[in-house]
Amino acid sequence: MSAAHSADPHHVGHGGHGGGRRHNVGSGQDGPASKRIIVSYGFWIFLLSDIVMFSAFFAAYAVLASATAGGPSGRQLFDLTNVAIETGCLLLSSFACGMASIGALLGSVRIFQIAMAVTFALGAIFLGLELKEFAGLIAQGAGPQRSAFLSAFFSLVGCHGLHVTVGLLWLLTMMAQVWAKGFRDDIKRRILCFNLFWHALDIIWVAVFTVVYLLGAAV
Repeated sequence: MSAAHSADPHHVGHGGHGGGRRHNVGSGQDGPASKRIIVSYGFWIFLLSDIVMFSAFFAAYAVLASATAGGPSGRQLFDLTNVAIETGCLLLSSFACGMASIGALLGSVRIFQIAMAVTFALGAIFLGLELKEFAGLIAQGAGPQRSAFLSAFFSLVGCHGLHVTVGLLWLLTMMAQVWAKGFRDDIKRRILCFNLFWHALDIIWVAVFTVVYLLGAAV
């Protein structure tokens, strides 16, 4: 082995293995990461920061769950049947979202649009049931100003509902872009990010359902 080769084993300053060939930038393990990987990595960072925010809401709720100030508790307020329907809708919407992702991989606009339409419908039903629950609580005098417990409840569940609303608007944007432009590489990256976002909301809701509703109704 020559001195030059041992000093530069990865051929950073040379033309590769003989013949003066140069590595293609962006290809192989020596090139930069693809845009798909960069976008996915960046979006994972966003999701993790969102999870940190929800963790703070969960912590606040755990501390304030018993601070009812003489008002109604979760056991008196929560309708688990309604919440179970909400949960079923969101879980099914996550499945439909996965089917839309498969449609995108297959390049089928029809499968993608139908699956995304089902995702939107189920997400809208979930959101409608949640707004109905909020309106019912406020009508009973159990609004967020009634006690620290209800303030924490409305903040946590309302923040999740706000994320679902943003997700539904994003979903409609994805449907319009695929309809107009097809499955371009940049649109596929956005579809990937949307799938990550929607499934993350599903996971967070399972935590909300367990910590807020099931445990709250049992106390």
